[in-house]
Amino acid sequence: MSIRERLSGNEAAAIAMKQINPDVVAAFPITPSTEIPQYFSTFVSNGTVDTEFVAVESEHSAMSACIGAESAGGRAMTATSANGLSLMWEMIYIASSLRLPIVMSLVNRAVSGPLNIHCDHSDAMGVRDSGWIQLFSENNQEAYDNLIMAHQIAENKDVLLPLMVCQDGFITSHSIENIELIEDDKVKEFVGKYEPEHYLLNHEEPIAVGPLDLQAYLFEHKKQQADAMVAAKKVILEVSERFEKMTGRKYGFFEEYKLDDAEIAIVCMNSTAGTAKATCDKLREQGIKAGVLKVRVFRPFPAEEIAKALSKLKAVAVLDKADSLNAAGGALFEDVTSGMFVNNIHVPTVNYVYGIGGRDTTVTDIEKVYKDLEEIVKTGDIKNPYRYLGVRGDN
Repeated sequence: MSIRERLSGNEAAAIAMKQINPDVVAAFPITPSTEIPQYFSTFVSNGTVDTEFVAVESEHSAMSACIGAESAGGRAMTATSANGLSLMWEMIYIASSLRLPIVMSLVNRAVSGPLNIHCDHSDAMGVRDSGWIQLFSENNQEAYDNLIMAHQIAENKDVLLPLMVCQDGFITSHSIENIELIEDDKVKEFVGKYEPEHYLLNHEEPIAVGPLDLQAYLFEHKKQQADAMVAAKKVILEVSERFEKMTGRKYGFFEEYKLDDAEIAIVCMNSTAGTAKATCDKLREQGIKAGVLKVRVFRPFPAEEIAKALSKLKAVAVLDKADSLNAAGGALFEDVTSGMFVNNIHVPTVNYVYGIGGRDTTVTDIEKVYKDLEEIVKTGDIKNPYRYLGVRGDN
């Protein structure tokens, strides 16, 4: 019997961490993720968990402490946003290269500069190729559910990669929604006990962690990371299937919303999917065959599966809440179009960079995207595939 609650996304993340009861949580406050370690610290102080909470002097130190804890054989978690993730940058790569299944709650926020504390995806996109698994969450329920599944994915012997669960800063992190929590005992059973094969405190197997890795071996170790990311696809689906049996909530690489008979569709991530679905419903009432594909798993990127899901459409728009500043479209757009091309699927596809620095994206904005797609279907002319949505002065 699930527990019905009303929680913000940050509260939901903190409760998931409480139910997981990791060995170590190391964190440094940064808006809008500050509430997660703040809430969790109350669970530590009142004895609800027996986690070692490490209040560090910076986000670089937070990830360093998690690396130390995980290397020693413990289960470690943290939370951060934007500039905090940027300060971790060195250690983010070290965590993945050491194959340490650390779990982080990333509350998405614009990376400075100029300084902005509101939501876009520039932080997550900045480390998209660092070797971390990345799960995105449309709402508070998904942020909670993804965290409950995270350790079983990351700690799998075929994976052993760190994992970040993303949710939109303020939009979900501070908004209160109805949510169904899982009973503590069920979470404990689902997550299980962390039993690493190799760790520093194992006196029967002395090892070194983080040694110099030069020409003779580094290439092979990087290939092993790449192979683990490929293996993660199967594990993600297996864990999601187990989770569905426990809760009834189904998760895959992505969600197809009214795509079965759609002619035009939007591809997006996180909370924007809710606005896109509402717009899709509105257009369906007008007889327009619109659909939405919401990406949940961004790393590993399910290129073949997404390409197949989009193959029958007449036109597609990919929405990026971060600008790659490369004159060739955003990161999600590049991955989607690459996956379609490699799989020999050719559907007219355009990119919209939107929502930078927390700029509001409304149903009216999404309607414009669908209208543009209708025009592409009608004329067959894409014109400029690299577009901006909701920016002042843009024609």
